[in-house]
Amino acid sequence: STDLTSTVGYDSIIQHLNDGRKNCKEFEDFLKERAIIEEKYGKELINLSKKKPCGQTELNTLKRSLDVFKQQVDNVGQGHIQLAQTLREEAKKMEDFREKQKLHRKKIELIMEAIHKNRNLQYKKTMEVKQTCCCFLPWGALLYLSSLSHFWQLFLKLAQTKSALEDSDRSYQQSVTTLEKIREEWQKEHIKACEFFETQECERINYFRNALWLHVNQLSQDCVQNDEKYEEIRKSLEMCSIEKDIDFYVNLRKTGSLAPAPVVYENYYNAQRNATPVRSPVPAAISR
Repeated sequence: STDLTSTVGYDSIIQHLNDGRKNCKEFEDFLKERAIIEEKYGKELINLSKKKPCGQTELNTLKRSLDVFKQQVDNVGQGHIQLAQTLREEAKKMEDFREKQKLHRKKIELIMEAIHKNRNLQYKKTMEVKQTCCCFLPWGALLYLSSLSHFWQLFLKLAQTKSALEDSDRSYQQSVTTLEKIREEWQKEHIKACEFFETQECERINYFRNALWLHVNQLSQDCVQNDEKYEEIRKSLEMCSIEKDIDFYVNLRKTGSLAPAPVVYENYYNAQRNATPVRSPVPAAISR
């Protein structure tokens, strides 16, 4: 601003830096919330793989595939818990970066606040002295043009006024000189502060961009690792053999190698008749 005492440009920069810090905090909070979700999801997967039955009576190769399936689901859950910890670490790094920038910036802001205050005070003082000098001028002219009858009485006052005017003018000149030195110092510090703030903003944008890039890479890596775990399940399923499982079950549960003998019909009626004894003939003497 062309107004020496204005801080509108400086205030705009500080507001922008505060907004940037707020944006970093929002991303930091996002990572923390995502970490909570990942941890909860991971724990639920682990509980599911350990507590929920899933083909527990299967046998042989399919059973092994199911065991691999549950183990890999457990591993996926562990992976999500590890991802949650990684996200928390990244959020902490973002917090440390944000606080570090805040501390460094605070030093510059304190310098700028002090120099703004000093500049404004000196400007106010200079304007007051200038106003005093301006007030003396018409009073001096009035004394000079006063009635000659009062010449000797006013002469002394005029001399005193002239002396005071000269003193005020010297004070005004000194104030202007001091103000100019302060203005030059303020301008130099303002430029240094702007350069520092620009460097910080470049660092913040670069850090934020890299943090977001890293976060996406972590999610992609997690997907790749999960796919590797699922690939283990697919490999296990490729080893699953229907014929082997059937043979395994037969060998495990078999009760013998011979089938029952055929059931043969037996004619119990004829067999009974053939087994009845023939009675002996009655003796003749008895019969007579």
